[in-house]
Formats: sequence, C-alpha cells, structure tokens
Amino acid sequence: MLSRLLARPKFYDALILLGLLAVAAALVRFPREAVQAASDGVALSFNVIVPSLFPFFVLSTLMVRLGLTQYFGRVLDPVMRPLFNVGGVCSSAFVLGFVGGYPVGAKTAVSLYENGQISRVEAERLLAFSNNSGPAFILGVVGVGIFASSRVGLMLYAAHALASVLVGVLFRRWGLRGNAERRIKNAELKGGGQIRAVRFGQVFVESVTKSFQATLNICGFVIFFTVFIRLLFLAGVIPAVAGLLGGVFAELGFDAEWASMLLIGLIELSSGVWGLRDVAGQMSSAIAMAAFMLGWAGLSVHCQVLSFIGGSGLSVRSYILGKFLHGGISAGLIFLLTRLVPTGTTVAATLAEGVYGIAGTDFSTSIRISSLSALGLWLGVMAVCMVSTKRARQKRINSV
Repeated sequence: MLSRLLARPKFYDALILLGLLAVAAALVRFPREAVQAASDGVALSFNVIVPSLFPFFVLSTLMVRLGLTQYFGRVLDPVMRPLFNVGGVCSSAFVLGFVGGYPVGAKTAVSLYENGQISRVEAERLLAFSNNSGPAFILGVVGVGIFASSRVGLMLYAAHALASVLVGVLFRRWGLRGNAERRIKNAELKGGGQIRAVRFGQVFVESVTKSFQATLNICGFVIFFTVFIRLLFLAGVIPAVAGLLGGVFAELGFDAEWASMLLIGLIELSSGVWGLRDVAGQMSSAIAMAAFMLGWAGLSVHCQVLSFIGGSGLSVRSYILGKFLHGGISAGLIFLLTRLVPTGTTVAATLAEGVYGIAGTDFSTSIRISSLSALGLWLGVMAVCMVSTKRARQKRINSV
C-alpha cells in the first residue's frame, strides 16, 4: 500500500507543496531570524566561498579547455588506470579536488566529460571519489579550530585521503555490467596530448565568466541552507527528530545531542562540524563523527555538485553512493587510528593563534592566498607540460 502511494506522482507533488507552505509559514513566523541567517550566509559566501573557490574554478576550466590535462594523462595514466580504471587525464580532477576542496573536483570531472576527454563511465567513477575537502579546512578549521590539536587534523586528513582512494578502488568496475564501455576519442586525444589550437584570450574570458557564474550558484546554495537550518531549529524540527533518534539509540550512547549534530552535518558540513566543539571532550566519538561528516560533505555540497551534473546527463548514483561510503570508511579508519595514536596532545598556543588569525582574515587577504595557491598549482602544471614535451622530443630524436 505504501509503495503504491509513493509511486504516485501526485503524492510527491503534494509533499513538495506542503514543504513549500511550511517554509513560507516559517519565514512569516520568524522574519528577523531568517534575515539574520541570510546575512550570515552572505558573509560566509563573501569571506570564504568566493575567495577560496573562484581561482581554482578558473584554473580547472583553463586546464580542461586548453588541453593541459592531456599532459597529466600521459604521465599519470600508469597510476590511474590500474588503480581506479580511469584515464590519466582524470588525475587533474583528483588533484584539484584535494587542493581546492568541494566542489572543485566534481566540476573538473564534469568538464572533462563535457569536453570529450573521458567517457561517461569514467566520469561517473571519477565523481564517486574526486570531490573531497581541502587541507586548509580539515587541518585548520577542524583540527586546530575545533579540536585544538594538529595531530587530530593530520589524522582526519589522512583518513579522508585514504578513504577517497579506497572508494575509487571500489568503484573501478562501476558500469562494466551495463552497456559496453566506450572511450571517447577526439582530436586532442588522437594528437598525443597536444595543447589545443585555441586562442588563450577567448578561453580565459570564457573561463572567468563561467567560473564566476558557478561560484554564484554555490553561494546561493550556501545562503539557502544557512536559512533552512536556522528555520528547522526555530520550528523545533531538528530538536524533535534528534530527540526521537536519541531515545531509540540511547543504549548505544547516541543521545539527542549527538543526533542533533549528525542531522545538521548531514544537511550542511560547516555547521555540523562546528557543533562538535561542544563535545570535543569526548575526543574519539567526536573525531569519528567529524570524519563521517567530512566524507559525506552534506546536502549543501551535494546540491552544488548536482548543479554541475544536471545538464551533463551523468547519473548521480555513483556520486551519492561514493560520498556515503567515503563517510563510513573515514569514520572506520578514524576509529582504528584513535586506538593507535593518542589524541590528547594539543598544539602550541602560537599555532592556534595563527590558525584563528587565518580564519578571521578579510576578503582581500583570502583572495590573495587562494589566488597564489592556484597560481602555484598552475606553474606546477606548466612545469609538468614542459618536462613531458622535452621527454617526447628526446624520444623522437633517439628513435630517428
């Protein structure tokens, strides 16, 4: 009976209508709180999201459009192919995802697919493990800012990175049982990885324009979920569900407070992780939950990724399943690490003050740091290209 009801389109339409009416009622009931939450979301977007993501979006778009990812493909194909069963060009999404953070890796993966450099199956495999948190957030904000321990930050980052690799290995056979896998080979692939014959000025303008649009889309999701979580709290939805879960799993030590933090983390990563500062005394459990939240990334990040996947025709199943496995594996690895490595050692006060200073930097400082990081990565890519070209020329000379 229930399955038949869920299968009806009108039932989903009714649920959506009820949800919209509930949100509208909450906005009318709590207008001041909603405006303040939106203001907080705008401040977060302006001070954190735009300066940290925009330069890396421009970098990833330029790399894909100019064909520079093909150099990565030639160098790293012997690693990516046997490990993840994807082409070497996919390494650019994997690297940028770890350096730039959410959702740079996913955007790069979709761009590679839309530009014909990887197949549909490879793109879906890549989405499962390439969208990861950046080191600055895990080491600085979570490790030092919340747990006041550099050791915890390193453990979280190690578990996060290893879990991402393990998820990639688990998905290496994704799509093999469906339609036959077909590699898309276009002119740049057949040409041995040469830079495309396009005007840099035109590609640069397009990259900046599209990257800014993508950044604005992400800011919109951040602002929406900031308001949404605040309304759920004010309306008593999150406390009620947390109380229900806490009562069911009370014997396992999972009370309403833990359930509330988990629910918030499932929706929005930053708010969920920040809530763990109140239970940092229960180090092992708090670190494991933080690891799960970092692997899962939250509905806010998922909506950001879906905005890129939506027009590409790629399936979201591998991405959602991959993020869930990433969170579970990360939590399991942390569970083992906390029993092998003590977590009581805190960092020096100078390091803590330095991290708090970074967290409180203004927009101009943040954009300079992010731009310099992207520029450094760009120079590294160019160095790889030059070395690869030199080796290719030397091989041709030796063969002659």
